[in-house]
Amino acid sequence: METQLGLVVEGGGFRGIYAAGVLDVLHDLHLPFKGAIGVSAGAIHAASFVSGQKERSLRIYTRFCGDERFFSIKNWLKTGNIVDNEFCYHELPSIHEPFDNEAFIKSSMNYYTTCTDLETGQATYLHLTDLDKEIDGLIASASLPYVSHPVNFRGHLLLDGGCSDRVPLKAFESMGYTKNVVVLTQPRSHKVKDRDAWLARLFYRKYPEFCRTFERSPQAYEATQRYIDEAKAQKRAFVIRPKEPLNIPRLTHNPDDVRRGYEAGKRDAEAVVGELLQWLEAS
Repeated sequence: METQLGLVVEGGGFRGIYAAGVLDVLHDLHLPFKGAIGVSAGAIHAASFVSGQKERSLRIYTRFCGDERFFSIKNWLKTGNIVDNEFCYHELPSIHEPFDNEAFIKSSMNYYTTCTDLETGQATYLHLTDLDKEIDGLIASASLPYVSHPVNFRGHLLLDGGCSDRVPLKAFESMGYTKNVVVLTQPRSHKVKDRDAWLARLFYRKYPEFCRTFERSPQAYEATQRYIDEAKAQKRAFVIRPKEPLNIPRLTHNPDDVRRGYEAGKRDAEAVVGELLQWLEAS
């Protein structure tokens, strides 16, 4: 059976710029990835990786992090979305920092986003082949709870994939990606804080299954980390993650935070290139 090499990218808001730094190092290695799956900001950065646009995420985040259209309380109060979706997902990739959708379509990599179905509370994994036509599948993955409207895509109401599956390694393996490079944005010591159950039940009272999934996030995250540890020990996964917390806010208007996170990811990836190539060769 042929080894299917996959790429799994965690999100985390602006902390996800660490993953963008890692991906730019991987870009130069020209590894034979067959598929990439991302969660929230991880899905955003993975899209530029699939289209082959090195440093695109760095340019976008440093240039626009101070722009209120990128995110702001003003947007949230005005529209119910903290992000101006029209600007970020339509104007920006078509005018300010063009997305190479043609290269994305022609890529040999399959691309997936991870979302959470409000009705079922379960993770859903969307295979997207044309981001001009299917951009809502990416928007849904990055639609943060409380500060974003759910996105109706393919007949489902969807929110941020991090609500249900922060690191979809197990799901990607089940799709046939038997060896995976896993890019994480938190150190192994990180613990997800207990959710405020009353707040989720207030905001999403029509969706009890989503509330139950949301409340179980800390336990689900720990189970995922143990699964990653096992996959790493069995050499099914090669993990790149920060050793210490990045201390970057989920949302920041400071371009220095962006550069610092990006450089940390780039530095950590460069340090393990030899080990990564040996891991691949052993496969």
